[in-house]
Amino acid sequence: MKKIFFLFFLCISLIGFSQDVEEESNLNWLTDFDLAKAESVSSKKPILIYFTGSDWCGPCKMLKKDFFNTEAFETKAENFVLIKVDMPRRNDIITPEQKKKNKVLVKKYNQKGGYPNLVALNSNLNVIGELSGYTFLRETDRHFTFIDSLIE
Repeated sequence: MKKIFFLFFLCISLIGFSQDVEEESNLNWLTDFDLAKAESVSSKKPILIYFTGSDWCGPCKMLKKDFFNTEAFETKAENFVLIKVDMPRRNDIITPEQKKKNKVLVKKYNQKGGYPNLVALNSNLNVIGELSGYTFLRETDRHFTFIDSLIE
């Protein structure tokens, strides 16, 4: 009886883990701000910074699935240089060096500290737009309107 219970528990656990596997998009999210700046200047595209807490922020996880990992966003993303600034709580997700770089960007461009937060910069690094938050209603209209307003 114990063996059957153990096997049942093991099967349920494996099913749960398999459902946590995330679909990755085809987007090129940079993590190096200097590289993003250079690409923005050469391509004449604005920078879209995504501030996230990938391992602890529930709204960030939902926004990733509902907005960023969609074909509709992938099409619009061609108009931007994308940079992801992750501030995870776990130490094994990003390197200590990357965390230091991300803290600098948070201090400069995410001063209110909200997550998720989108900040758009022109090639001169001036803020041209910002959108913070995502609700449990999972409505992405606000985010698409924001992105559309930045596309010239």
